[in-house]
Amino acid sequence: MIASTGSSGLYKAPLSKGLLLVPSALSIFLALLFQHHQKHFVYNLQAIKEEFDIWRLISGRIICLDLKDTFCSSLLIYNFRTLERRYGSRKFTSFLLGAWILSAMFDFLLVEAVQFVCGVTVSTLPSGFLAPVFALFVPFYRSVPRVPLAHILGCFPITNKTLVYIVGLQLLTSSPYMVVVAVSGLISGLCYNRDVLKVCQVLCVPSWVAEIFSRTLEPIFSSVEPVNEAQVGMGATVDIQRQQRMELLDQQIMLSQIAQLGRRRQQQGGMINWNRLFQPLRHRRAINQAEPQAPPPPASEEQVAQLMEMGFSRVDVLTALRASNNDVNLATNFLLQR
Repeated sequence: MIASTGSSGLYKAPLSKGLLLVPSALSIFLALLFQHHQKHFVYNLQAIKEEFDIWRLISGRIICLDLKDTFCSSLLIYNFRTLERRYGSRKFTSFLLGAWILSAMFDFLLVEAVQFVCGVTVSTLPSGFLAPVFALFVPFYRSVPRVPLAHILGCFPITNKTLVYIVGLQLLTSSPYMVVVAVSGLISGLCYNRDVLKVCQVLCVPSWVAEIFSRTLEPIFSSVEPVNEAQVGMGATVDIQRQQRMELLDQQIMLSQIAQLGRRRQQQGGMINWNRLFQPLRHRRAINQAEPQAPPPPASEEQVAQLMEMGFSRVDVLTALRASNNDVNLATNFLLQR
């Protein structure tokens, strides 16, 4: 019941698929077959500062040496794939690259702060592509809507984002020094999300680089479009049918939210709800009718272009913006759930 992105899989998320397959496979190979080579992938800060092993800033921050960290980070990347579909692969890659570079600087600053305040010398940090994963919690919290699903004991809400936060907490508590990596990643995500010191422009993937990767690597890691319920039919497994029911439920919730938002705005604009004013007389027709409301202003070309960059057609984008009263977030979720 805890599903944040439906059952679309890795469709339109080639980078997420690549991050799931390549680092995870290398981590398993190192843990099972090449254990004597693990020393080259240790994130040793002391060796970087004293011996100038700058290459450890790359090798130590790509592959996880702990299989539990590999599993948790892979599960988080899979749940964060909706951000790639929302922003596009180029912008999603720019965010991860910027967070990965910024977190390397914040790692050293936080280690020095821990040594100055607590007197604890930190020589190594957990290895792997972990700081950018924690940085993704920033856009996930800000842009993905929170949909209540259930309550525990009547007071603790369960939402479509609860599982992601639980997995993040599990990854946070897997190592004593994982807190440093998590804080570094969150600060990097905030800096990039708020464009501190114009980091979005400096650490953005150039268009020609994105074009090269889209022609070479994207066909390898691209996924086919998922089939709908009518195409699957009675031969589907129970898990697929359950995922499809959850996707249909998410779509119905989104449509009901859009309809409720439209009714609320109409009421605020002057429409009178006679059924609420005269509860005993619901069977009678309203004598007065509200004046017709002016249609919402047309969507701007910037909003249309922003949604079309995600792969949607112009007709669908205009329909979603008109249904959500030009709210980009609602329109994006409406398009993703279709």
